Formats: sequence, structure tokens, C-alpha cells
Amino acid sequence: MSTKNDMKKEIAAVTAKRLLPVDTPEKGDGNLEYKRQVHHASANRLRSLATQMSYRLDQGDGCCTYRLGVEDDGCHSLMDYHSMSDSARFLEAIAHSLNAVVTERIMIQGEVTMDKEGKPVLIPGAKPTIIQEPSIYQEEYGHGFEQSDKEEKIDSDAFRIKAKTNLFTRCQVSIRRVETHLLGPLPSSLSVFSDAKKSDTPEGKSEKGPSTKTMSKKLAAKTAEKNSVAETLSSRNIRIAVVGNVDAGKSTMIGTLTTSCLDDGRGKSRLSIMKHRHEIESGRTSTSSTHLMGFRSNGEPVGGRDQIRTNKRKSEDEVAHESHRIITLMDLAGHEKYLKTTIHGVSSGMADYALILVNSRHPPTHMTQHHLSLCCNFGIPVIVIFTKIDGCPEHAYKNSKKEVVKLLRSPEIGKKPYAVKNEKDIETCVGNLLSLTPLIDTSCVTGHGIDLLQKLLFALPKRRRHEKKANRPFEFLVEDIFNVPGVGGVVSGFVNAGELTVGANSHVYVGPTDDGSFMKTVAKSAHIARINTSHVTSGQSACLAFSLNKEMRKKLRRGMVVLRDSPTSTKEFDAEICVLKGEGTTIRRSYQAYVHILNVRQTAFARKVEVVNNGMIAPSTRNNSEEKDGDGIALRPGSRAKVRFEFAQRPEYIRAGMRMLFRDGRVRGVGIITGVPEVMAVN
Repeated sequence: MSTKNDMKKEIAAVTAKRLLPVDTPEKGDGNLEYKRQVHHASANRLRSLATQMSYRLDQGDGCCTYRLGVEDDGCHSLMDYHSMSDSARFLEAIAHSLNAVVTERIMIQGEVTMDKEGKPVLIPGAKPTIIQEPSIYQEEYGHGFEQSDKEEKIDSDAFRIKAKTNLFTRCQVSIRRVETHLLGPLPSSLSVFSDAKKSDTPEGKSEKGPSTKTMSKKLAAKTAEKNSVAETLSSRNIRIAVVGNVDAGKSTMIGTLTTSCLDDGRGKSRLSIMKHRHEIESGRTSTSSTHLMGFRSNGEPVGGRDQIRTNKRKSEDEVAHESHRIITLMDLAGHEKYLKTTIHGVSSGMADYALILVNSRHPPTHMTQHHLSLCCNFGIPVIVIFTKIDGCPEHAYKNSKKEVVKLLRSPEIGKKPYAVKNEKDIETCVGNLLSLTPLIDTSCVTGHGIDLLQKLLFALPKRRRHEKKANRPFEFLVEDIFNVPGVGGVVSGFVNAGELTVGANSHVYVGPTDDGSFMKTVAKSAHIARINTSHVTSGQSACLAFSLNKEMRKKLRRGMVVLRDSPTSTKEFDAEICVLKGEGTTIRRSYQAYVHILNVRQTAFARKVEVVNNGMIAPSTRNNSEEKDGDGIALRPGSRAKVRFEFAQRPEYIRAGMRMLFRDGRVRGVGIITGVPEVMAVN
């Protein structure tokens, strides 16, 4: 009985000591959290703290503040320096697991002292001593913590003295969720931190735990499985175009693969990737978009849902940091109304492979045939996915499969269908994708065939080796334009060749403009998958921010290029073309078509046509009168010819070796650029 009374007296004495208000009471909402101390937390406690921190970050739009050594009612907790230092280390590691960083970490002393009776009292009119400390991840992220003028600058001896004394200390930690942090190690998981927080003594029984320096080394070692994010997003990034008819379920399939969550049959998966309101209401994709799907080194897919914030998707930088291999899925429109958008997406997307989605409940339409021909004419290996297998009548599925096999074996396509039922079938077809076309049955509602499709995607070898073009002159293809407040003109696109280090001395040329000239500017910064980086290399999709004034920003447009030196533009180019078989039109001199050359889209007309027969070129005109008055030679489906085209509107950046496609409603032919006769050099 006396023992219980003694315990009550001790608790009452401790509670009486903590009646020194230094702050306002804590609120249940908002981005401010009070903690007396965080130490020796179990795995469950760490997860609980991580959930709480994630809530505070959401409340503060990605920023929150922790005040350690403070009670919930705002009173001083009367803790010593070591307790605050250990608690700050715990919080920082938890923040690291949430893809956040500590932007400010300060220790506050000199507010409380002991009176003659040995009781703590507030020092009236005291000026607290504020000490700013570095982050334990400072070296990993390369963040420098600059000290403001108001903060006290102290030398190392004074710091050690304050740390060893028993002065009552409280700490303030500012945390910010970073979706654009520097390329660095993977964020630490809570399990990694739980291992790292153990003592490094032989007995493993140190009461205060490891030092800040020891913890930093351990965490750095744990996170050093070190997939370089830059390498993952270039040499281990496979780009796959997803095409098919309007009812095939392309957006639903991409949403299921990227979020690792099955569909509910009512559009749940596609809502996670659609951008525009009219797309959500109609269910039809009208714009091209890209989405990242990650795999770990053992082939396990990286879940798209945040384990802490279960109602939110992982951002692109989180997927990139956790993945050993990246699959970039390009969602393209399937409706005939948006066919030109799909053609541009295939021609400029640098796709390694293409997924042709077919609704198993309906036979393939003319759009499926057109998409299949489009991919094969570009030399892109295709994989056919039968969707909506759940509830599909057997006769409807057999009919759809029969029609698809007939399309694949047609002379225009010339592919051998191969049904994939297990992992051995994947091994068989992966090495022969130029001749074989895998057929996989899937359902995004029941999950049938999704695991098999994921294994096939992980096993696909990279086809385009853009990293081998790193030694070429820098060439960046502009796909989209943004005007970001506080940043200025920003362009997104694909690094087709070379490499660039951004900064104050990174001078580049952007163009060509309508008159064929280039704008000289500075590439200030760059982002890759929302990750801030100072270096971009060939094979990466990136965003570049330029130092442009208002008038120069108005001249930016899609289809431009960013070059580091020797910018040129032209209105004419020579190409060797092949007219596709099937429904076609007669092609002769003055024929107009819409030309796609990588990211360039513009109307062009044929100025000169020369037929190619068995490698020999036959001139289309025999004399001047025939060239002026006659129509010359007419090209029919299946013909090959050398044609000189001229752009109708403005000069473009064109070089030999680029692949081209021309259409007048439907795709009429493909070709390759052989030369540029007229070049406008820009100083």
C-alpha cells in the first residue's frame, strides 16, 4: 500500500514540475504536433508515428512542425539535451521513410532554471539560446542548412559544453514532403530504421542508442542497394504504347497495373489516371499521357498505393526511387475521332513495344486493324491482350480470337500468334517478339491473367538503346509547354541524344520559331519524373526550365527542339517512302499530306517524285514541258519512291535518319529521311 502511495506522490511531483507554459495548447487538426519524447519505439509504434506524421503533412499541404519537449497543454517537459537529440533523430528517420526531409532542426535552451528550493521556474525576460543542427541525411541528399542571422552562431567547444550540461532543452523540427528532391538513395523504410536504431555495442544494451554519426552511416549502408534513379529512368526504362479500340479498356488496364488494385467494374481504375473532366464523364481518352509502373529486382511490382496514406497514389518520384526497372505505359486514344492524336503518340513516343487491347466480347474493328498496322509499320513488336474475360460468352471469345489470329497472319502484318498460358510460354516468346505475337487473356475485375502480364512486362528486353547516343550532340524533343508561376517557361519532352548539365552556364538554343530562327537561352533546372536533377541524358523523359522573357515564351510551341550547338532549320527534305497497301489514294507531284516526323507535325506537299525500282531511281519527268504541264508518275499502294517534300507553314528541325509517316485521314505511307537539301544556319 505504501508503494502505491509513493508512486502517486512521484507522479504528482513530476506533474507539478511540468506546469511551466512555453507555448499554446496543441490542436487536434493542423500541421503542428507536440511530443514530450520519442525513444525506443517498437515497430507498431513507429508505424503509428508515421501515420500521424503523414496526417500532419497532409494538413499542412506537405509541411509540418514538431515541437519536442513540450506537453500537449503547451508546458515545458523539462527534458535534457540527449533526450531531445535522440527524439529528433527518430523523427527525421520517420520523415525519411515518408519521402520527406527536415528543413530546420533547432535546440532551444535557457528558458527554465532551478530556484533555491530546487524547483524549476521560468526565467523572466530570458532570451533563449537557439542552436541549429545539421540533418543526419545532409550528406545523402546534398542539402545545406544555412543559418539565419537571428540564430546564434557557436563554436564546437561551446556546443559540446551545452550538450553535456543538464540544461532543460526543447526542440523544434520542421519537416517538408519532397516530391522534387535531388537524385539520391532510396528513402529508408521503417524496418530499416528499426534495425539501425539498435545500439552498435557488443552487448546491444546501450541506453541512449547510437550516435547521430553512427546512425547516418548505418542508414546510408542500408539504403545503398543503390539503384541509381537516373540509370533506372534511362537504361532500365521500357516504353510501351497501349492502343486499341474505344471499348477495349486501355485506361482501366493501365490503372490496374500502376495502382496494383483491381477494378470494380464501374470505372474505378481508370479514374486514377484520367486527367480531364470530359474523359471521366464519357470514359473516352482524348489525350496522350504516360504512367510509370515499377518493378523491384526480383520481379515484384511496386504497389501504386501509399502504405501510409492508403487513399493516395504514389507519385512518380516515389515509384522511381523504389524500382529497379521502370515500365512507361503510354495511354493513347482509341476513338476514331482522336486518331491523329494516337498516330502522333506512336510516331513520337519512342515505344519499345505496343500492347494491342481487344475486347474479348466483340470481334476486332477496323480501328484495331489500323492500330495493328500502324505499330507494325513502325517496326514496333506487339502484344495482344484480350480484356474483359470475366463473364464473356465462350462463343464470343472464340470468335474474337479467331478474327485477331486472322489479322495477325494477313500478308500486311505477317505475325505468328502465340498463346501465353504460363511462365514457360513467356520464356519462349520473349526472345522471338519480332516474329511471334503473344496472346494473353486478362480481366481487371477478377485479376485473371494480370500476374502473367506483369511477369511478361518484367521479362521484356529493352529494344531501343538510347544510352548509346550519349556521345552525340544534345537533342531534346519538345512535347508540351507550361508556364509555371515563379519559374517561367517550362517544356517537357524526350532526350533523343546527348546529355546536358543545367545551370547558370548551360546555354542552349530553342526553336525553330515561325521564321526559322532559334532563341538562345539558359537551361536553369531540370526534372525527371518530378525529381529535381542537374543532369539529363539520352533516353530520359524530362522537363527543362528556361530563362525566357514574356515575348520569347509566346514563341514556344510543340514540335520544337532544344540544341546545345549548331541549330539548323529547313522547309524541304528528301525521304524514301513506301506507300502502304490497302485503301489508298494516288500520290503524285503536288500531293499534300500531314507529315509526322518524331515530334514534328505539319502539312507538307510533294515537289518531286522519283520511283525506286530494285534500288534504281527512275526520274519522274523526261522534259521540262512534262514537268510543268504533266502530272508525272503516280504512286500506287505498295510502291517505293524517293520524294522531296516541302513544309507548308514553317521551317522545322530535320536531320537524315529520322523516321516519318504521312497521312490524309488514314495513314498512307511510311519512310525515312535521306537528306536535307536546304539548311538555314542560325547564329
